[in-house]
Amino acid sequence: MPREKAMSFLGFSDDDGGDGALTGMELPFPGAGTGVFIPTPALSVATADAAGHGGDGGRVVPVGCAGGGTVRSASEAENERRSRTIDHLDVVSGGGFGRDDDAACGMPRKRKRPYVRHSSEQIQELQALFDKCPHPDEMQRAELSRRLFLDPSQVKFWFQNRRTQTKAKLVRDENVQLRQENDRLRAENLCIREAMRHPVCGNCGRPVVLGVLSLEEQHLRAQNARLTEELSRVCAASSEFLGKSISLPAPLQTHQPEPMPGSRVQPAAGGVGSVPSTTVASSTITEFTGTASTSSGTAIMTMSEEPLEIAGIDKSVLLELAKSAMDELVKMAQMEDPLWTPSVSLSDSPAKETLNYEEYLNTFSPCIGVKPAGFQSEASRESGIVISDDSVALVEALMDERRWSNIFSCMVAKSSTIAEISTGVAGSRDGALLLIQAELQVLSPLVPIRKATFLRFCKQLGEGAWAVVDVSIDGLVVDQGLAAASTTANMNCRRLPSGCLVQQDTRNGFCKVKWVEHAEYDESSVHPLYRSLLRSGLALGAGRWLATLQRQCKCWATLQSCVAAWEQYSSDVLAAGTQSLLKLAQRMMESFFSGVSASSALEWSKLDGFTDNIGNDVRIIERKSVDEPGVPPGVVLCAATSVWMLVTPERLFQFLCDEGTRAEWDILSTGGPMQEVTNIAKGQQDGNTVSLLRTNTTNTQQNGILILQETCTDASGSMVVYAPVDIPAMHLVMSGGDSASVPLLPSGFVILPDGPTIPGDGHKTCGSLLTFAFQILVKNSEPTAKLTVESIQTVNNLISCTINRIKTALHCDV
Repeated sequence: MPREKAMSFLGFSDDDGGDGALTGMELPFPGAGTGVFIPTPALSVATADAAGHGGDGGRVVPVGCAGGGTVRSASEAENERRSRTIDHLDVVSGGGFGRDDDAACGMPRKRKRPYVRHSSEQIQELQALFDKCPHPDEMQRAELSRRLFLDPSQVKFWFQNRRTQTKAKLVRDENVQLRQENDRLRAENLCIREAMRHPVCGNCGRPVVLGVLSLEEQHLRAQNARLTEELSRVCAASSEFLGKSISLPAPLQTHQPEPMPGSRVQPAAGGVGSVPSTTVASSTITEFTGTASTSSGTAIMTMSEEPLEIAGIDKSVLLELAKSAMDELVKMAQMEDPLWTPSVSLSDSPAKETLNYEEYLNTFSPCIGVKPAGFQSEASRESGIVISDDSVALVEALMDERRWSNIFSCMVAKSSTIAEISTGVAGSRDGALLLIQAELQVLSPLVPIRKATFLRFCKQLGEGAWAVVDVSIDGLVVDQGLAAASTTANMNCRRLPSGCLVQQDTRNGFCKVKWVEHAEYDESSVHPLYRSLLRSGLALGAGRWLATLQRQCKCWATLQSCVAAWEQYSSDVLAAGTQSLLKLAQRMMESFFSGVSASSALEWSKLDGFTDNIGNDVRIIERKSVDEPGVPPGVVLCAATSVWMLVTPERLFQFLCDEGTRAEWDILSTGGPMQEVTNIAKGQQDGNTVSLLRTNTTNTQQNGILILQETCTDASGSMVVYAPVDIPAMHLVMSGGDSASVPLLPSGFVILPDGPTIPGDGHKTCGSLLTFAFQILVKNSEPTAKLTVESIQTVNNLISCTINRIKTALHCDV
């Protein structure tokens, strides 16, 4: 037997193992010294003979073959295998690992690959492309390598290294910033801990002695508050789904968390924004916005305890309708094309988006039933910024029916809360549900009042994010076939899910508001002059609601700053007089609105038997005043009309506000110019003021008359309202006296932009819709006296003469 066949290695021979494959053994690593072993994977490993020659597959390769022919020696095979391994190691590590052993074995030494650095020009080119495109594609890398005479792999690796370096630098910078922020917070924490250990009174500066409160008790109090809030939310959710009241235990209802020592949180005083903590400021804003809501700070009461019967409708049905309307409102406010498409109306039209009704019907199911026959749909959406330091205060104002009607007094003729179905969760407005009845008005005698009964539901969407939605319940009344369904024949408006989304912007103290209005109304009773305005949403659409809210919030912010300045630099008499004057102007505006729309808020009645003596588009109504404060006794007539004029709303508003040209149309000026005595700005924008005017005339009969005037303007329209007042009465008001007894008979103008053209309507566009109304006391009349034809003709001639004078002055009497 040859020597190779008899040869064995560690007890394995060719006879025993076939291949002689070794798996999972530790073999000595060349050049690592004696006794150093490395583990090998479970693969076939080539063994070496006693002379140090390597084997092939566990077999000893013979030097010669008996059969003849040339066979590669074991040494050559081992050298070739080692050469491949060294080449691989050179590529991976760039070194000559194990070269001493190779030299000892007589193997040729390979030269180390030289390190080549890119030139500055190449680096500049690479950096320029990296600044533009950190991830170049293969074509860009190939073009760059050709231009810089580099290998494509070099360009690829350079970009990889550069991206890694950039990312590492960003991480290092971020870590530095985080360390600095951490150090700052640690220092602030130490200061707060020190202040807690040694509290000091903010008023006198002396140390404050606090009761000893263990850390365990503090944790228990905090945990108790969290559990109470969670239990309140669970009770509210259960009440909504079960349809019956689930209230908290009595101890939890009466428990009110005490404020922390030194806390500066103050309850809202009734305004939308924060109110200065002064008596005059609080009373001023409260008078303009109504009393503060009683829901804040009250005990948790998720559902009303009294049995609620609303036209026989189950409360669970109302809750389901409110939640469905809320989902639809949120989706309509957030969705874009194809639900909302850009408006195709005139470029100067405030309407920016149009609802795609086909897409709307495919997306939403009608929550209050199908649209009645003959009804017209109206949908609009608008977004903007509102001055309000707190979104919760804005939501509180919207959920308080009285304050809501005061804010939108030019659009809400009358409102009342029928039932408070849910007051919210944990003293907040989240989950509050009201049933409201309201009369919505467009200030024109040619547009009837819209009467609607609807639910108002409030929901918190997130931190500082709220949603308030309105939806009519008329569809529920019709579906259930109740006795109240007979009154739906007189229904002229249905409010589909409409409302607003409010998002608090903590950076600058503003709120982002997105408003959606969607309604269906009976168009047959609307004058053709106003049909295009209503269809476009410019009369009662989202743009008008949002513009009115923005104007009122600016007014409150301006009044707050003025009150603070009056208290600091002026006397209390001036501040009280200004407050009394603003209350008088507010009452003047409300009386004017009721006369224009003839709402049921005041007992106006139509005249019968005088239609032949009144113009086609003129409406005259009357009311009898008997011992009514603020109204002279007798019979009061109110005449109103609306006309279209070929002049822009801005030009028309400036003309009516100009004291120098007032004699061209106002009979109270007696042919002479008027002079402004004083004014109170109600906003940063020019045109929102309350002012006192007087005539420059030698007529002794007019010396005792002043004109109280308020002007309002925003993106949706403008108003100029005025009323004559006695000088003695104004002295009483300006000294801080009660203005409720001052008699007022207001007159004024309402300016609205003309709507887009309706095919076949016949009227022009790019003009203004002007409404003029005035109230007059029939001379020497008693409340029981009857009107004469002469009185009606005088009023009709007066209103026609004023309109003709304005058209002549503006050269639009064509």
